[in-house]
Amino acid sequence: MKRILMIISLGVLMAAPTFGQTPKPADTPKPADTKPAENKPTEALPTAEQLIDKYVQAVGGKAAIEKATSRVAKGTFEIPAMGASGPIEIYAKAPNKTVSIITFPGFGVIQQGYTGQVGWSQEPTSGLRELSGSELAYTKRGAEFYQTTKLKELYPKMVVTGKQKVGNSDAYVVQMTPAEGKPEKWYFDAQTGLVTRMDVEIESPQGSLPFEIYQEDYRVVDGVKMPFLIRQTSPAISFTIQLEDVKNNVPIDDAKFNKPAGQ
Repeated sequence: MKRILMIISLGVLMAAPTFGQTPKPADTPKPADTKPAENKPTEALPTAEQLIDKYVQAVGGKAAIEKATSRVAKGTFEIPAMGASGPIEIYAKAPNKTVSIITFPGFGVIQQGYTGQVGWSQEPTSGLRELSGSELAYTKRGAEFYQTTKLKELYPKMVVTGKQKVGNSDAYVVQMTPAEGKPEKWYFDAQTGLVTRMDVEIESPQGSLPFEIYQEDYRVVDGVKMPFLIRQTSPAISFTIQLEDVKNNVPIDDAKFNKPAGQ
């Protein structure tokens, strides 16, 4: 159970940067159904910069994105294999503060946060700890409130590696290398320009853990597309986040993001 709770806490870490970024691909299959595109005549690939610029516009544009200065999202976190679920709340505030909170009846509360300087995690078995290494680096990038418009700064090296099927749609695969942390793979839909999947790997006290992140059920909130269903899979466990309500420009006290007092 301790390892499962640790992996779930990493899933909470993944949730903060994903809500507010990408659209729903048509008829998205289970992750195992993702497959390379059929062999076709070689075509010229767009540059990473072209894909990023198109992505920003597809989400809603820089002006619409930067109208928000805070965000509160609420919904349900579910682990289908365990038959477990509980409410999740995600708070974010410009320029770089975030906290995600899951309450599991019978297990307790799992939290992940970034104060703007310190990343932290708290769950029932391991207690409170500060994040470091790639965990911290990923959290810092995710806490960047305007991450979508700052991808070129957050990922200094971006290389288009090819084209692949995600669901029924073709997507350009971009290896995104951050200034700190392991490279990630982002899949940009060839038609819409929106991201349909992300592959990330995080070093944690439990070792290196790969995650595939799929974002679905997109709805427009204040002119910006946001996923209300986020599916995350790893070799150890899979879980979903179903958001029910997202509000921008909600007053949030900075104390909300502070690391809890040590136990």
